[in-house]
Amino acid sequence: MSATPVHGTWEPEPAARWEDAFLSGNGHHGALVFGDPDTDRVIVTHHTLVRPDGDDAHRRPPALAAGLPALQDRLLAGEASAAEDFTDGRPLRWVRPFHPAFQLRLNRPPGESTHHTHHTYDTHRTHAPYRRAVDFTTGETAATRGDWTSRVFVSRADDVIVQRVTAPHLTLDLSVDPRLPGAPTGLRIGHGAVLAPEGALLTLRARYPGSDLAHTGVTLAAVTGGTTKLVPPGVLVEGATEVLLLTRVRRHTGELDTIAESRALRDLLDGASDATSSAAAYDGLLARHLTRHRTAYERVTLDLAADPAERALPGSELLARPGGPALLERLFAAGRYHLLSASGLLPPRLTGLWTGDWNTAWSGAFTTNANLNLQTASAAAAALPEVTEAHAALVHRQLPDWRDNAREIFGARGVVAPSHTDGECGHTYHFSREYPLHLWTAGADWLLKPLVDHDETRGAHDPRTTAALAEAALFYEDFLHHADEHGRLVVVPSYSPENRPANASWGTLNAAMDLSAARHALLTAADRHPEHADRWRALADRLPAHRVNADGALAEWAWPGLADTYDHRHLSHLYGVWPLDEINPYDTPDLAEAAHRALELRGAENDSAHGHLHHALVAARLRDGDRVAHALGQVLDGDYFHASLMSAHYPHRDVYNADAAHALPAVLIEMLVQSTPGRLVLLPALPASCPQGELTGVRTRFGAALDLTWTPDGSARAVLRPDRTRRIELRTPSGAEPLDLVAGEDRVISVKAR
Repeated sequence: MSATPVHGTWEPEPAARWEDAFLSGNGHHGALVFGDPDTDRVIVTHHTLVRPDGDDAHRRPPALAAGLPALQDRLLAGEASAAEDFTDGRPLRWVRPFHPAFQLRLNRPPGESTHHTHHTYDTHRTHAPYRRAVDFTTGETAATRGDWTSRVFVSRADDVIVQRVTAPHLTLDLSVDPRLPGAPTGLRIGHGAVLAPEGALLTLRARYPGSDLAHTGVTLAAVTGGTTKLVPPGVLVEGATEVLLLTRVRRHTGELDTIAESRALRDLLDGASDATSSAAAYDGLLARHLTRHRTAYERVTLDLAADPAERALPGSELLARPGGPALLERLFAAGRYHLLSASGLLPPRLTGLWTGDWNTAWSGAFTTNANLNLQTASAAAAALPEVTEAHAALVHRQLPDWRDNAREIFGARGVVAPSHTDGECGHTYHFSREYPLHLWTAGADWLLKPLVDHDETRGAHDPRTTAALAEAALFYEDFLHHADEHGRLVVVPSYSPENRPANASWGTLNAAMDLSAARHALLTAADRHPEHADRWRALADRLPAHRVNADGALAEWAWPGLADTYDHRHLSHLYGVWPLDEINPYDTPDLAEAAHRALELRGAENDSAHGHLHHALVAARLRDGDRVAHALGQVLDGDYFHASLMSAHYPHRDVYNADAAHALPAVLIEMLVQSTPGRLVLLPALPASCPQGELTGVRTRFGAALDLTWTPDGSARAVLRPDRTRRIELRTPSGAEPLDLVAGEDRVISVKAR
C-alpha cells in the first residue's frame, strides 16, 4: 500500500501484444519490453527510422504562387469551391513512415536445453510468481519470475539500450530478428555474429528496397559464467549467471563501420565501472542515466489523495475502474514519463517513439496542425524543457523548408509550416482536395507558440525563436494584401484544420485560427523587433475581429455567410482560447462566452482522443470544470489505454497513438493552475471528482515555481517561489487582486473555503 502516488506501473503477466509492452526511451532510441521469461523480446526503435520512398522529387512544395492572385480573386468573388483546383495535380502522397528497427530475442529452451549442456533446466519455473513493472523515476523496466530477472533502460547519458538478464544456470538463444509485422519483403538483411572476449557481438543490417539507405543494429553481449557459442544467426549462451546487452541502431548510407560501433559499446562497458562485473557495469550506466532522467521526471508531481489500495493495483485493473483518482495520478505520472522518454532528437511522433509494426497509422509521423502541440502542451508548466528543446530542434532544423513552402505556394517571404512531417523534411507535399493542407498558413505561429511560452517561463529570449518569429511576420506582410469593403484585411485562401463550412469548400476565407495566428505572430514579433514594431502592429490592427454567429457561438470562419460545421474532432477555431490568451473570461468576457457556446455545440465526430483532450484544455481556460470532467471521462471510460499506459487514437484501444497519454498531464495542470506573463489563475476548473490534492513544482510564465494544495471544503494554499520581481494579477474562485512578487522571496497565497 502506498501513502503517496505510485511513480510506475506493473502487470502480473508478460505482454502478449507489442502495444502492451512497457516502454523506455531517451528521445533517440526507444524500447518496447515484453518481459517474458521464456521468450523475451525487446523491440528497438529510433526517431530517425523512416522508410525511404525512392522519390525525392515529390517531396517538394507545389509551385502554385503564380496562380494565387487568380484564386484569391475567385474566392473573394464568392466562388465557394475555387480552391479545389488550386493544385499541381499530384496525387495524395504520405510522408515517409516511421518503423521499428528489429527485436532482440532471448529464448530459453523449455526443460533441459535442446542443445547439449550439463545443466538441467528448471521445469517448475512457470509456477513461480511473475511480475513486470516500469519505474517512471528511473526509466527502468523490470520483469521477475522466481530467480529469473530482466531489467531494461535506455540511457539519456550514453544513448544506448541496456538490458541485464540474470538467473542461475542461464541458458538462452540470443538473436537480432528483423521479422516484424509489415516489414517490406524486399528488405535486404545481413546478419553478423562473432564471439568476443566479453561474450559476443551481434549485428543486423537492413537495407531498404531500391535505396542506398539502411539501418544497422549492433548489440554487444557481455556474458558472465558458462559458455557462449555461435548458432547462426545468433549465439547460444549456456550455464551463465548473467547477460548484459548494450544495443544501438544507426541509420546510414553505404556501409556502417560496425567495428567502430562495437568499440564504442565496449568502451561504454569498460568505462561504466571500475569493477569487472556486468552488475557493476549496469549499475554504473544506470547511475549516469539517472542524473538526467530522474532529475527531469521528479520536477513535478501530482497527488490526488487516492486510496492506497487502488494505488497498489496493476495498471490494467486500474483502467477497469476509471472513476477514481488513483488512475488519474498514474496516468499523469505515466504521461510525464512517456513524454520525456519520447523527446530528444525530436519531439514525440503520433506514436511517441515506439511502434512494433511497420504499418504505422498516418505514417507514425508528426501531425503538426493539432496533435504535436497537444502532446507537448504540458512542457512549459510541467517543467520539462527537454520536451520544448526537442520541439525547437524540429522547428529550427526545418526552417529552410518552411521558407520554400512560403515562396513556392504563396510567392512570399517568411515561413509556412507543413501539417505533416516525417521529422526530416519540412516541405508541404501531403495534401488533397478534401485535405488542402497546403493552404494552412497558421502553422508557423502555432508551432512557435510553445517556444514563446518556454521563453516566458525561463525569462529569456532564445535568439532562434526571435528570428523565426520575424520570419512568420514577414510572411504575413507579403500575404495579407487583400481587404474587405470595410478596409479590414482578408486571409485568403484560408483553411481551418481539418474542417469545412457547411455551405462552402475547405479552402475559403478568414478562418478564426488564421486570424488568431496572424494577429499573434505579428504582435509577438513586434514585441521582439522594435525596428519593425510599428509596421507589424499596424498590420495586426487591420485584421478583422472574430465573428459571433446566429447561435451565439464563435464562428469558425469570420467571413459573413459561411456556416459552421459543428460535429468535428478538431477545435482549430478556438486557438484564441487555448493555447493563446487572446480570448479569456477576464479581458474578453463576451468573446469567451461565444467561445464557450462554440464548445457546447462541438461534436466529437469520430471520438478521436486528441479531440476530447483538446476540448478539455479549452474548457479549462473557460473555467468549465464539468466540461473538463466530461471530456476526461470520455477518454477514461472509452478504453483508450493499453496496459503499457500508452494510449490509442480511438476507443477500444484502436490505433496505437500517444495523443491521449501525452496530453492528459496538461489537462490536469490547466484545470488547477493557469498563467500568463501577467496573471495567475488558481483552481479555474476543478472537477468534483478531484476534491483534494497537491500539485508541486509547476512553472509559471511570469517566472515562479508553484506548489498548490487544495481540500474538499474549497480552501487552498499556494506557495510561489519567484525568480523575478513583478506585479501580477491573481485570480481565484474568490475573485481578483494584485499580487506583488519579489525575486527570491517565497509568497504564500491562501484561498478561503467556499
